[in-house]
Amino acid sequence: MVTPSTPRLVVAAPSSGSGKTTVATGLMAAFAARGLAVSPHKVGPDYIDPGYHALATGRTGRNLDAYLCGPELIAPLFLHGARGCDIAVVEGVMGLYDGAAGEGELASTAQVAKLLGAPVVLVVDASAQSRSVAALVHGFVSWDPGVRVGGVILNKVGSARHEEMLREALDSVGVPVLGVLRRAPLVETPSRHLGLVPVAERRGVAVDAVAEMAALVSDGCDLAALERLARSASAVPGGSVPWTPDFTPAHDDPSPSAEGPKPRVAVAGGPAFTFSYAEHTELLTAAGAEVVTFDPLHDEELPDGTAGLVIGGGFPEVYAAELSANEPLRKAVAELTLSGAPVAAECAGLLYLCRELDGSPMCGVLDAGARMAERLTLGYRDAVAVGDSVLAAAGTRMRGHEFHRTVVEPGAGAAPAWGIRGRERRVEGFVQRGVHASYLHTHWASEPGVARRFVERCRTS
Repeated sequence: MVTPSTPRLVVAAPSSGSGKTTVATGLMAAFAARGLAVSPHKVGPDYIDPGYHALATGRTGRNLDAYLCGPELIAPLFLHGARGCDIAVVEGVMGLYDGAAGEGELASTAQVAKLLGAPVVLVVDASAQSRSVAALVHGFVSWDPGVRVGGVILNKVGSARHEEMLREALDSVGVPVLGVLRRAPLVETPSRHLGLVPVAERRGVAVDAVAEMAALVSDGCDLAALERLARSASAVPGGSVPWTPDFTPAHDDPSPSAEGPKPRVAVAGGPAFTFSYAEHTELLTAAGAEVVTFDPLHDEELPDGTAGLVIGGGFPEVYAAELSANEPLRKAVAELTLSGAPVAAECAGLLYLCRELDGSPMCGVLDAGARMAERLTLGYRDAVAVGDSVLAAAGTRMRGHEFHRTVVEPGAGAAPAWGIRGRERRVEGFVQRGVHASYLHTHWASEPGVARRFVERCRTS
């Protein structure tokens, strides 16, 4: 059961690198250890942190992205994820007030906190300051009266004397200190070119890391006070009801019939393809598909009866040799695309469909090559479908996110997938036969017709 007054709090910080992932994940695990059913959420498009949240809580980690989905879907998506939970913890993104570039507060942690009516816990890296912490916290507390900062957790505190000075300074601000974490060796959470290594690639070590985070937070934070703060949240603003996979915004076209045989949609998983939103599978299922998962690293055949294929994001560049060595599956994917079956590929999926990736042969579906690059491509995109495809009719507008350190040459086919709007006007991606391949990560909850259209094509192709 879920109610609009589900206890909740948002873990934020003045900037990235302050320790909010450690605190949020540790807090989720600590609450779970107290017997609470914890609903884990992450502000923004990040795919990796929710994997750690899922380990901490035993529930699916879900994203709340006001740019990709629109502010109006934040509360419904939150309530959907919080079904059956006693408390919800939302990890913020970047600094509390940082959002989409040039879009004001849009997609910021502060905006999401206001949309949820949730109190904020500010995690402050206190390692190089004492009395100045009061000015920093005062600024964040007073910047936007609509954001309720209910407490502070001080991170990287050097000594008992350092803690005493910080507490004395914060007394004048009137914001309670709800936790103090001492300077200590960092919890082992290895990173590489796109951030933390996903849970699926290091599960044993990841379990240990989450346990260390839980111990750190349990020892240094007032869990009872944090729970009271979460329970002080009022009803979610706006009388929102939980999102459901058959949720249809007023602007959306009528849903095609979900009657008839269930087409089997194979979704890539395993260590090389870890980036996906849980709502995508839920939408495909609600549209009438039977969703099955396969691992391109190890499975030499597609699931029997595959009528459509979804290959999301991940790290194929890390596993290029292994993916290339699985020649039977590469051939099976190529043969499926030649039949005209619907295929939706995002970012890692795009690379997998290319001729080669850093010299290793891939599926050869697209007449394009992929390679690692020195420069990271990162940012939100406002896109429009250039032509009809298995995902969208020409002119469909969606918002997406790019996050990769690879280059595909050419960057677009004769029939591109998307036209990127705004200052960076360009075309991007590939549409051919039943294939829609692009660097753009999208959140289908913002346009449920995408999943319904895809499943309908699986029935008729």
